[in-house]
Amino acid sequence: MNSRERVLMSLNHKQPDRVPIDLSGHRSSGISAIAYSKLRSYLGFEEKPIRVYDMVQQLAIVDDDMLDYFDIDVIEMGRGFCLEDKDWKDWVLPDGTCCQIPYYINVEKRGDHWYLLADDGTELGVQTKGCLYFEQTHFPLLNSNIQSDDFSQLEEALAHTIWTGAVHPGAHLPLNDEGLSVMSEKARTLRESTGRAIVGLFGGNMFELPQWLYRMDNFLMYMRLYPDAVGRLLDKLCSLHLSNLEKWMGAVGPYIDVICFGDDLGGQNGPLISPTMYREVLKPYHRKLWNRAKELGDVKVMLHCCGSISELLEDFIDAGLDAINPVQISCKNMDASKLKTRFGDRLVFWGGGCDTRDVLPNASHGKIVEHTKRHTEIFNVSGGFVFQQVHNIMANVPPGNICAMYDAINTDDRRNNRVIKVFEGVLSKKAIGESLFSNCSCSKDKQC
Repeated sequence: MNSRERVLMSLNHKQPDRVPIDLSGHRSSGISAIAYSKLRSYLGFEEKPIRVYDMVQQLAIVDDDMLDYFDIDVIEMGRGFCLEDKDWKDWVLPDGTCCQIPYYINVEKRGDHWYLLADDGTELGVQTKGCLYFEQTHFPLLNSNIQSDDFSQLEEALAHTIWTGAVHPGAHLPLNDEGLSVMSEKARTLRESTGRAIVGLFGGNMFELPQWLYRMDNFLMYMRLYPDAVGRLLDKLCSLHLSNLEKWMGAVGPYIDVICFGDDLGGQNGPLISPTMYREVLKPYHRKLWNRAKELGDVKVMLHCCGSISELLEDFIDAGLDAINPVQISCKNMDASKLKTRFGDRLVFWGGGCDTRDVLPNASHGKIVEHTKRHTEIFNVSGGFVFQQVHNIMANVPPGNICAMYDAINTDDRRNNRVIKVFEGVLSKKAIGESLFSNCSCSKDKQC
């Protein structure tokens, strides 16, 4: 069973030969470029340029040697783009690590701070000194009157938010004939070059995009005060998404296995809006988008949706959702056992394998292994699970902790594969120790 078969079997709620694993298969399953640089050094991997594909979150492209080492089963469609050195330019991460960013990203340093700019020079966000990420500073429709707006400038406004104006490789191509032709060819080439399951990042955000346009506090208020205007806005936004979806799926649909939508609807203690409001305001649009994607291609639909969202999962399933990510198990009402019992036969849990808020950065190796094994065993019953830590691996996570997490889901076959790679000369002496002793009973801080 190859990686793609393994992922698809789990997506179809069947038990694969082993747990499928995702690392950097989309923008919420990745690793901070700072943490990635340290991990490569820790394992003694060959020095390579650290390339940042998500500028806002500063996530690294995970190289093939690392994907192979951890037996990763998923790859993001964007890995088929920006493959030449000329597609990248030099930059420096907040900790002083040299890296490269896509050629089309516009950044400018003013004093001690870095600013992220749109193509026309509009300031989209800032990374202040001491901060590890960019924060949005420009909200294109902040001062507009939503009640009287006809939303004729919506498409132009969407190019001026930090999340839609500083895109990842692949999404930088325009959805015109030329761009779609290149997109299709690159996606086809990637498909032919890998046995991994391919995730295509579409986005299609219905709840978050208006927040990026008006600012979160304003849009939440508008949803209650001006429901008719919000309805007109969402009608227009959904029409734009559907038009783009038709073009995008026409180009890449045959070459991807999963399409990833996004909408963060949860906070730490529950949904950000009531389930009733979700059903009345947003669910019809999600249903349209998710089901249209399935009509346009043989794909599974995944939603990235952070926070405590157990109250919304039944509606997501009814609207056509196949998989949910990142399964934020540290939130209220997001207990792994309860989620699996209630929804596991109808919804794939793509994540929830290891808590990244408290456990992965702070716990001992033994605790990380215990925690990860427990959640993997719960979610993996009868398939319906793709292993991923909860959201991205942050910059402060020690590399040994990352290795401990993957040790917890290593099968004997995986360990044997690492040993083979060692003796083929792929890995360093440091990695030899990680491979040969990954299943030892003592702490890795001690000598075996």
